Amino acid sequence: MALARLGKVVPKTSILFLCDMQEKFRPTIAHFPQIVAVAARMLQVAQLLEIPVVVTEQYPQGLGPTVPELGAEGLRKFPKTCFSMLVPEVEQELGALPHLRSVLLCGIEAQACIMSTALDALERGLDVHVVADACSSRSQVDRLAALSRLRQSGAFITTSEGLILQLVRDAAHPCFRQIQKVIKDPAPDSGLVSLFPGQSSGFS
Repeated sequence: MALARLGKVVPKTSILFLCDMQEKFRPTIAHFPQIVAVAARMLQVAQLLEIPVVVTEQYPQGLGPTVPELGAEGLRKFPKTCFSMLVPEVEQELGALPHLRSVLLCGIEAQACIMSTALDALERGLDVHVVADACSSRSQVDRLAALSRLRQSGAFITTSEGLILQLVRDAAHPCFRQIQKVIKDPAPDSGLVSLFPGQSSGFS
């Protein structure tokens, strides 16, 4: 069975996508501080493991810059107006990564830019891992429905810590102690448990 169908991830064939975590969304997105904090963890780990990173901004003239607490100040920002992150400039970045297999996806909003990005990446034959505790929406109904829809379409719905530990794979990894410091405390609660009562979970 192909590794892509198993959902295994390795740093050298992965890329981290950070989608539209901008100032104007701060008051409207549910659990925004927690979502950004978890995405910041993913960014720290990506930098430690030398995983390429793409950061987009939706109409930055109106929606403002990427929030500073994400920790992406030194990274190029790709402006866009379409919902998918796969604008031509980002496609060029992907084209420079011939061994790319996996997109690790964080950001907002789940039913809009996360959905469009994931579907476009899946259509290109890439393995998409949606970091559920690093994605949200204004409406939690939209967030829940989007996670379920993405899973139906073939994306892997995961958590930040689960994905980080898959990437590092071994406590003997030279970066493990640094990564251990990043995940020492549990990821902040972004309301996922309340979305999934009983057996109606998008993870089941």
